[in-house]
Amino acid sequence: MKKNNYIALAKKASNIQINELKKIKSVFNKSFTKAIDTILNCKGKVIFAGVGKSGLVARKISATFSSVGIPSFFCDPAQALHGDMGQIEKKDILIIFSYSGNTSELNNMLKYANRFRIKIIGVASKPDSVLLKASDVKLILPKVKESDVTGMVPTSSTSITLLLGDCLATTVMHQRKFSKEKFKIFHPGGNIGNSLLLAKDIMIEGKRMPVINYKKSFKEALKIMNQKNLGILVILKKKFIKGLVTDGDLRRELKRYSQNNNLHKFMTKTPFVVNENMPASKALAIMNEKKITSLLVVSDKNYKKKNKILKGIIHIHFLLQNGIK
Repeated sequence: MKKNNYIALAKKASNIQINELKKIKSVFNKSFTKAIDTILNCKGKVIFAGVGKSGLVARKISATFSSVGIPSFFCDPAQALHGDMGQIEKKDILIIFSYSGNTSELNNMLKYANRFRIKIIGVASKPDSVLLKASDVKLILPKVKESDVTGMVPTSSTSITLLLGDCLATTVMHQRKFSKEKFKIFHPGGNIGNSLLLAKDIMIEGKRMPVINYKKSFKEALKIMNQKNLGILVILKKKFIKGLVTDGDLRRELKRYSQNNNLHKFMTKTPFVVNENMPASKALAIMNEKKITSLLVVSDKNYKKKNKILKGIIHIHFLLQNGIK
């Protein structure tokens, strides 16, 4: 087979799946609404189950639910026969995936759930299947054409099951008013966690900040600059930002004039200031664009005011240490 045929075959398979996934709209009906209400009203955990490829999909959707703050875990039907059923309580709900709906390994789990009146949301393609007959909420998947050469390997059927699971998750997230701030709480690590960090999450504040009153001496400014070791010094008038000097400013002034010069004579009077809720990645972009190493941070309420109160300082090293790129 010619290598250029590889791409043609891949395009054919992807086109089949894209077309088949459009059939998902048939699932968005009263049963879907009932499933969402059941999840939203759940007082316990949302437990997912499935066997084979459906089990892999169930694991992924369970992980998605957990990552957005909905207590959830995957229960393997095979392991459930050997004690794992004890994890499932009456206040929980079961969401079970099986494209055929007749997977024999699910039978004992269905009997257990029905016996203890645990609500089941069944996801299958056959309305008369064992799974859907035992379910309180029946989500009927459309029949789809598999994208492989035999038309038998779970491909399109797996994709549409995964899509339905994601639709359940995103709809619940919307109803719960899920936000980036909440996502950061449940997902503090990795690239996603880093991308959600804000200026206020990384800035230094309080006594760690290199600040000085604008009336203080040049000698005292040098002392604080050396102590704080950030390469900058924020000049304050009362509690308001008056300006900023860098270690370079001080060195140049030391060579040219006496140490009795007032700080406000050579400070930068309009230092770069950012809102505490600015994404840390955007703060880094500003530093790179302006070729600076620090930004002053003020509160959300104070940001648009003429006289700004210093809340914190971000240094480029803090951003890089936290994996911000």
